[in-house]
Amino acid sequence: MIEPPPGVPCSECVIEVRSHELDSFGHVNHAVFLNYLEHGRFHALRDWGFPYEALRARGWGVYVVRVEVDYLKEALLGQQLRVRTWADGFRRTSMVLAQDIRDAEGSATLARARVTAVFVGENRRPMRVPEPIRAVLGGGGS
Repeated sequence: MIEPPPGVPCSECVIEVRSHELDSFGHVNHAVFLNYLEHGRFHALRDWGFPYEALRARGWGVYVVRVEVDYLKEALLGQQLRVRTWADGFRRTSMVLAQDIRDAEGSATLARARVTAVFVGENRRPMRVPEPIRAVLGGGGS
């Protein structure tokens, strides 16, 4: 089980599997897990003091440029899932967020992901990861 490093904020949200998210095999389609992960990232940004509206007001955007997912177990109708998100590294214009999806009790990990996101400014061109975000998420200055 992968855990966030000590002192790195970890956000959690709970999602319930809905019927329209199932595929013909009766479990959550792999592509739906990407939606769960995205929901978890927006939830995390809000938890960390950077809701979508605040990012937009500053002219910032966060564009996902890479997603790596390991699918470990299936998710079924009505199951409660816990999505956890934390920062796992920074570069000049990008950050990596680690995420996992577990059952609500935390006893089984269903998926693990690493998501690379680039920050963009009002001109929609890459910009340095803002210092307030680095400070909150443990990215330090650089």
